Amino acid sequence: MDGLSAPALTGIRRLSALDTVRARIALAVELGLLAPGEALPPGPEIASALGVGEITVRRALVSLCTDGVLVRRRGRGGGTSVAAEPALGAVAEIAAYTGATAEVHELIDHRLALEVGLVHLAALRRDDDIVSELWNLVLRMEKASGWAEFHELDARFHTAVVEASGVTAGIRRHGEVVRELYRYYLPYPLEYLRESNREHAELVAAVDRRDAMTAVAVTCRHVEVLHNTMLSSHSR
Repeated sequence: MDGLSAPALTGIRRLSALDTVRARIALAVELGLLAPGEALPPGPEIASALGVGEITVRRALVSLCTDGVLVRRRGRGGGTSVAAEPALGAVAEIAAYTGATAEVHELIDHRLALEVGLVHLAALRRDDDIVSELWNLVLRMEKASGWAEFHELDARFHTAVVEASGVTAGIRRHGEVVRELYRYYLPYPLEYLRESNREHAELVAAVDRRDAMTAVAVTCRHVEVLHNTMLSSHSR
């Protein structure tokens, strides 16, 4: 993407897929987004949420257990969870993320500038099928069992909203910006995600009644809060 190749962005691009998973999970632990003792989702869900392969996730989890960030319990009821007293500062690759705050804020602003216009048009042009699809996604997010499942549904939700605008070039550009922003996605506590889903419901209600002004206002709140939550501990 033009204008988005700042050093910190280039830094995370230099990380291997394995190191990005290690860094993102370890940073979530250090920020308190993943609490001591908290169980991680199954490997396939983590792979989908972080955009990597399942083998990469398995290797990352094993290495984080070795580092003392996570623990693995075998047998019935076992799985991988955050250590009771997780080691801090054990994953050097975290620095590529913590050093990228300015670039993340710029990406959030890019997303906001695009999304408010697309949502405005979506509210005016929506049909009953898209409204039904959006309500279905809201209900599925409400029932999501963890951050990995929620993230996948959330991505589908926002894609569906902007696609309802019918503006092909804007939809494509929005997708590029959001994919870049998702490079920095960290696991969020499920209670925080449930709160964000209430805004999803507000947005669908506004789109349903073709209330473009309210849809835009909800979108502004929903996206701007990322300035206080991405790469920070403010979501707890």
